[in-house]
Amino acid sequence: MRLDDAPESSNVEDRRGMKMAGGAAAGGMGILILILGLVFGVDVGKLGLGGPAGGGAGGGNPNPPDDKYKPFAAKVLGTLETVWDDEFAKRQNDYPTRTYEKPKLVIFSDAVNTGCGQAPSSVGPFYCPADKTMYLDPTFFNELEQSLGGSKAEFSQAYVIAHENGHHVQNLLGYSRQTDEKRKTRQENEYSIRLELQADYLAGVWANHGNKTFQFIQPGDLDEALRTALSIGDDRIQQKMKGKSWPESFNHGTARQRAASFMDGYKTGDASRAKLDRFFDESQVPFNSNTGELTNLFR
Repeated sequence: MRLDDAPESSNVEDRRGMKMAGGAAAGGMGILILILGLVFGVDVGKLGLGGPAGGGAGGGNPNPPDDKYKPFAAKVLGTLETVWDDEFAKRQNDYPTRTYEKPKLVIFSDAVNTGCGQAPSSVGPFYCPADKTMYLDPTFFNELEQSLGGSKAEFSQAYVIAHENGHHVQNLLGYSRQTDEKRKTRQENEYSIRLELQADYLAGVWANHGNKTFQFIQPGDLDEALRTALSIGDDRIQQKMKGKSWPESFNHGTARQRAASFMDGYKTGDASRAKLDRFFDESQVPFNSNTGELTNLFR
């Protein structure tokens, strides 16, 4: 991935090495929480990690690791800010607002206080709607590669950040609320899948427009992102951990669905409200509850 021409966002905070008030457990919670994190849509409020809502101290660590990860993340976020500033400003996209509210990205290690509660790094990358912030422990990518066969290449990491940023876009546009309204109903898993596939699609939209502006995609980059998308489908994770899959329990989408969603966004670059609404149009079924296969939404 080539980020030479990308702007650096000022909305990245590096808290690695900071001690966290409240004492959330940082690890040792087993493979279940790790896998929940690996699907990029962990709901911190459901994990029972304890601790009051409200983020940790701001300002970042004055002495973070000197590994140049913050500048990398800041450049990725800078490209995301450019793309979504433009998309929100487009009248033809028909958004309820034409001003994009930029999220924050917090890089942390071990554990973190967030507006959604406390979380150990084992939950993986996540977005907290309460404080409009993405949280990421970079060591996650080693686990992604070693445990599930995903990729820790730079463009794969950028795809993960773009997916979490997609959840922020969904929060601003009201799609997250639609999914929340289905909690504790028979459609809860279905709407969770719709939300996650739409976030993958929004990551693809970023790749399309961001590459046109900054030419950051290099040979092999798309393959690395697809390797990650394929590795974190519900079916692949369940097959790897249990030897079989249960489509009725899927809540993030199959490997094929996740890869197809990203590539649809990348190929079309269509961020219009009409296109995004299709993910929540119940006549457009994004999955077959019995087989988990793609149906008419991604032909």
